[in-house]
Amino acid sequence: MDTLKLVALAKDVRERAYVPYSKFKVGSALLGADGTVYLGCNVENAAYGPTHCAERTAMHRAIADGAAPKSFTAMAVVGDTEQPITPCGICRQVMIELCSPEMPVYLANMQGAITETTVAALLPGAFTSHELNGGQR
Repeated sequence: MDTLKLVALAKDVRERAYVPYSKFKVGSALLGADGTVYLGCNVENAAYGPTHCAERTAMHRAIADGAAPKSFTAMAVVGDTEQPITPCGICRQVMIELCSPEMPVYLANMQGAITETTVAALLPGAFTSHELNGGQR
């Protein structure tokens, strides 16, 4: 699937976001190795802590649907921002856990600007289970 199609799917699902507090909609589309696209949008909560970002929604949906961690090939994230949107720190940590460090991530805005990066570039020096297991993976 090409980048523009993945970004378009993220834009579409962005409209489903539940954002009664911030009014800030975000959409994400995660591409599985088999071509399946897992969509996610942000879902807010009055207590804020339970709020769930679009990126995590897509990744958790993929795992719940049976996709293997690290099997994803790309992700697109879209928000109505001046520059292409970037994931929050929590999402970056979950991406390190569930996605390959080399996986491309397409950051976009509603005006059509797109920046390509990787999971590793989004969180340099990331904490992983590798550190917990004494260097053993």
